[in-house]
Amino acid sequence: MLNSKMLKQFNKAYEDDALKAAVYGASPVGLVVLLYEGAIKAINQAGYAIEAQRYDEKARLVSKTIDIIDGLRESLDLQQGSDAANNLNDLYIYMKQRMSIANLKNDLEILAEVRRLLETILPAWQELNRSSMSASAASNAY
Repeated sequence: MLNSKMLKQFNKAYEDDALKAAVYGASPVGLVVLLYEGAIKAINQAGYAIEAQRYDEKARLVSKTIDIIDGLRESLDLQQGSDAANNLNDLYIYMKQRMSIANLKNDLEILAEVRRLLETILPAWQELNRSSMSASAASNAY
């Protein structure tokens, strides 16, 4: 799941050193959680930038969100042909398209729509991350 292209997306999305350390120490599922959280944060900040009429900042944040979503999409294993991977792929493509429209129209409603989609899926990834960390801790205890 984790490859060099995905790590480059993470580095591009997260330039803070402390966060970069968290990224390199995280499990693959933990990285997905960090990306979702980063995308949600960037969308929120893009909304504030629109309200403040700081359109250059809005464009940078929307681009960051699109890069994160693209990194999530590229990390999917579509070769397996699972419904979940295919559905996520379609959803990520939809979110990227919606973010592009939001960027062109300075549309807060579209930003909110994409944020809600990410916030709907995030808890499932967080739970999967907690489960995998618990399983890993249990196997390391023996």
